[in-house]
Amino acid sequence: MKLTKSYIDNIINTALDEDINYIDVTTDNLLSPEHTSSAYYIAKDSGVLCGIDIAKRVFELAGGNVDFETLMHDGDKVKKGDIIAEMKGSTVTLLKGERTALNILQHLSGIATATNKCVELVKGTNASVTDTRKTLPGLRAMQKYAVTVGGGKNHRYNLSDGAMLKDNHIDAYGGITQAVTALRKKIGHMIKIEVEVRNLDELREALDVGCEVIMLDNMNCDEMKKAVEINDGEALLEASGNVTPENIRSIAETGVDIISLGALTHSVKCFDISMRIEKD
Repeated sequence: MKLTKSYIDNIINTALDEDINYIDVTTDNLLSPEHTSSAYYIAKDSGVLCGIDIAKRVFELAGGNVDFETLMHDGDKVKKGDIIAEMKGSTVTLLKGERTALNILQHLSGIATATNKCVELVKGTNASVTDTRKTLPGLRAMQKYAVTVGGGKNHRYNLSDGAMLKDNHIDAYGGITQAVTALRKKIGHMIKIEVEVRNLDELREALDVGCEVIMLDNMNCDEMKKAVEINDGEALLEASGNVTPENIRSIAETGVDIISLGALTHSVKCFDISMRIEKD
């Protein structure tokens, strides 16, 4: 997966405009444009790195004149104390870009780290770990990129990617069979239909109407095991709702195909990284 340059630049420029506005009162009044420094990124925890090239691009857009040497790359597992990158050049640029670069790097590395933990926990089972659409506005592609760096897979990017009937669609239309039948008459042959079910009776109905993917919403492990038996390989089964690192292994062992976690993007803890300028 590769993010487009224009998408990355738009996010960085928005963040820099938000952070600097007109001037950096401290830096612009304290240091001359000719002042230079050496700096480095250091990991203060252990996890999976993500966003290092985006961090490098921040300094290019924040003023340039900085040589950025990447020592570790996206997907690398870093340990506390590892030096991730070294920078040398304009002190003004380093200081103006510091927070924006770290905000992105820490956030994406946090997502990659959390995803990788879940991927490792389900290793050896049939289950894939995926994200959801519970992302921050404007950052969806970047956050979903971080999920793939951590070893996970992406669910839908947006509502145009696939037909997914949630409980509110079904309740509003009058039932699973009615909604799926009506939808199938209008969508193209390339589009799969996923249906969210809340119990085993709804699962059977979704199978009877030929749904290709079925989401098991907030079911416990015993219910999911029964769902796998009833399904017998007919549709892809997705477990969703109340998934945590503590229970994800048990969920995976029920035999479901997909486990989706909104927490990978909407409430992940930032990975701790610092930028330090070396004293003269």
